[in-house]
Amino acid sequence: MLVHQILKAKSDDGVVTIAPETTVGAATELLSSRRIGAVIISSDGKTPEGILSERDIVRELGRRGTACLSETVDTMMTRDLIGCAREDSADAVLTKMTDGRFRHMPVLEGTEMVGLISIGDVVKARLSELAMEKQALEGMIMGH
Repeated sequence: MLVHQILKAKSDDGVVTIAPETTVGAATELLSSRRIGAVIISSDGKTPEGILSERDIVRELGRRGTACLSETVDTMMTRDLIGCAREDSADAVLTKMTDGRFRHMPVLEGTEMVGLISIGDVVKARLSELAMEKQALEGMIMGH
């Protein structure tokens, strides 16, 4: 399965982005209200400058306490994003996510973001693909 097929299967809410000058506290409220695990940091809503995840926030809260909530997200975000293309396979994306120990990946066309996929999206797609393969094999064995 390819990334563009995974994006098609997702609900079309678009990618949630926030500006670099947004406070970590406001980002936390957004993550909670939208029930998402990460938000892309972007000045223009198209070009990703970084990503901020729940894990990033929890790590800093544990290290420095609630004072970090008044800082801007650009001080805490991960800047070196690893992205994928629409033509990449689900297996290649899973490998990147596993090796990098992250759960969200922007889908890029050049430098412009066209989507965001999570490890949950990729696992769901792979399970669906495996179920279809299983049905096809059972059909072949049964002579259908």
